[in-house]
Amino acid sequence: MEKQCISSLSLEELGGVVREMGQPAFRAKQIFHWLHQKQVTAFSQMTDQPKALLARLEETWFIAAPQIRRRQQSKDGTVKYLFQLADGNCIETVVMRYHYGNTVCVSTQVGCRMGCRFCASTQAGRVRNLMAGEIAAEVYAAQRDIGERISHIVLMGIGEPLDNYEEVLRFLHLISHPEGANIGMRNISLSTCGLVPMIDRLAQEKLQLTLSISLHAPNNALRSSMMPVNDAYPVEQLIAACRRYQTTTGRRISFEYSMVRGVNDSEAIARQLAGLIRGMGAHVNLIPINPVDGSPYSASDAENVRRFQQKLEELGVNATVRRRLGSDISAACGQLRREDARAGE
Repeated sequence: MEKQCISSLSLEELGGVVREMGQPAFRAKQIFHWLHQKQVTAFSQMTDQPKALLARLEETWFIAAPQIRRRQQSKDGTVKYLFQLADGNCIETVVMRYHYGNTVCVSTQVGCRMGCRFCASTQAGRVRNLMAGEIAAEVYAAQRDIGERISHIVLMGIGEPLDNYEEVLRFLHLISHPEGANIGMRNISLSTCGLVPMIDRLAQEKLQLTLSISLHAPNNALRSSMMPVNDAYPVEQLIAACRRYQTTTGRRISFEYSMVRGVNDSEAIARQLAGLIRGMGAHVNLIPINPVDGSPYSASDAENVRRFQQKLEELGVNATVRRRLGSDISAACGQLRREDARAGE
């Protein structure tokens, strides 16, 4: 029988497991602490548990514990990992250091099927979804490596989080559980390319996280040329879903906007963007893209990004420019995984 991931179980589900093994209920909380507070990587490290229980757990369960296959550290302190999972697949995770604490950017899938033309993550398609415990293990493994607490999480690595909805939702409840890592929802940001039905579904959860929309263009012709998902969920449908999300949750939405030279960085486009989201109180995060081999796109220069930001501000839209971190270490998402795959060919 194939082992299952114990790291993905809720506290209540863990309670069911220990009861079936004839153990007292308090064992579940103890094991949950070991997994999500002390973040152990082996059952043998659970020193207050009966050896017979640990042996039985070992027979049918495994603890998600990715191995560092490659590690790169930037001169700005950013650390990028290529983690190898138990089945041999690889994902990327990035730790970024800010004045308010350490942020980890986690992957939610092995590969991605969304097909965004400026992203390395999607070029080989999706292999599989990550389990909730595997996503949590990215946070724990990065925290162990840097020896510092992770205080913020962005679901913005390899994969489309809302294309792995059930496991991502399970991860969010695991990582924010007060008996576990206890990272508050307000310190978590989830980024989506715009799967409208799943945005509506997420709204009903009324979570206190920040929803970030990868917008990148304010009209259908331009957005579809960059992001095939727009053919399924055009800009008008996406913005309507965002407005519904705000009404339902009371949470402000953030829009990510990758600045591509000569494509989506003109003053006319800035005016379109401002008109599209006016009245939402939304925030636009301007992102100079990282170069990706095989992509026809290149980054807007700093002066043009600044002009675009100023025009949005003049038009009443709050806009900031994301600080470029890790530009010297294959910073584009999916690049390190792809380089590793090529090396193995």
